[in-house]
Amino acid sequence: MEVDSDMPDSIRTPSGDATSSMQVDTTGSSSKDGEIEKSLGKLQIKESDSSFKRKPVIIIVIGMAGSGKTTFLHRLVCHSQESKLRGYVINLDPAVLSLPFGANIDIRDTVKYKEVMKQFNLGPNGGILTSLNLFATKFDEVISVVEKRADQLDYVLVDTPGQIEIFTWSASGAIITEAFASTFPTVIAYVVDTPRSVSPATFMSNMLYACSILYKTRLPLVLAFNKTDVAQHQFALEWMQDFEAFHAALESDQSYTSTLTRSLSLVLDEFYKNIRTAGVSAVSGSGMDEFFKAIEASTEEYMESYKADLDKRRAEKQRLEEERRRENMDKLRKDMEKSGGDTVVLSTGLKDKKVAMDDNDEIEEEEEEDYEVPSDDEEDMIDDEDEEASGFSI
Repeated sequence: MEVDSDMPDSIRTPSGDATSSMQVDTTGSSSKDGEIEKSLGKLQIKESDSSFKRKPVIIIVIGMAGSGKTTFLHRLVCHSQESKLRGYVINLDPAVLSLPFGANIDIRDTVKYKEVMKQFNLGPNGGILTSLNLFATKFDEVISVVEKRADQLDYVLVDTPGQIEIFTWSASGAIITEAFASTFPTVIAYVVDTPRSVSPATFMSNMLYACSILYKTRLPLVLAFNKTDVAQHQFALEWMQDFEAFHAALESDQSYTSTLTRSLSLVLDEFYKNIRTAGVSAVSGSGMDEFFKAIEASTEEYMESYKADLDKRRAEKQRLEEERRRENMDKLRKDMEKSGGDTVVLSTGLKDKKVAMDDNDEIEEEEEEDYEVPSDDEEDMIDDEDEEASGFSI
């Protein structure tokens, strides 16, 4: 795949926004109140013009560092091409040196990771986070590009940074996830390193992180147990279905960690019952059909449950925004009626700051005026007193 040629230039080079001041002229006639009411009547909160589309399905690949996210995404791209599925690839990792697949939209074409580190004097993680924040400011244009091709696509595959916390717990990650979820069916694919999860403590750490992502994003989640060519994932399924088997695996360990892990296994029982899993191998390609079946089931679940919750939250947010605007307009109307036809300048805080600075200058000038310069005779008396004081000894 090649980089999308229809991608807007503003995605490649983010630009700043300009600010402006505003004045309201209230000089009117006898029909001023009627014009105000008419203006307020015309002011209505319009809903978003973007309509929800059932396709393509967004698959956001998330996982711990070293779990094989990029290799797994490469396998998804290959499987899509073999199965005649129309896919679209987006790379959100600004620090990756090379990709084994072609990305239609690549964050590296917009933000230079090393230049961000130099310009803002940041470390590796700070550079990745800042690059993602800069890219998120223009992500509405990425959504518009995908919308234009929506009828030609089945899946949109999204690769995330290797540092999982940078995407899952940052404001830019939340913006990107919500932007996708508000326009297309979106599913989170959490990649688990199966060989490392043989340890019960490591397995529990992965499950806790997957549970936190589920409640953080409020989107369907599919657990992809990767590297099944090295270690099969049946042990993990058994631990998730039977907590007694998981307790048996902890018998040899009597530490505080094992006791806490036993308790957490009971807490996550409800999480295990409603989660979908698939054992996959990014190297051999096994389990891809099972994974896409889980994605299809999660898409149906999204349309039935998650989308209703999303619409409810969006309606509540829109209601609060409408109330805020009405309060502002009521306040503006009262100010206009109180002004009595004078020009009202909306204060930006700069005027008050200037007045405070002028007051400080006046106070300093008064203090300087109060200070009297001593005469020559007074200075001689002060010097004589200093000499007498220095003559005394203790």
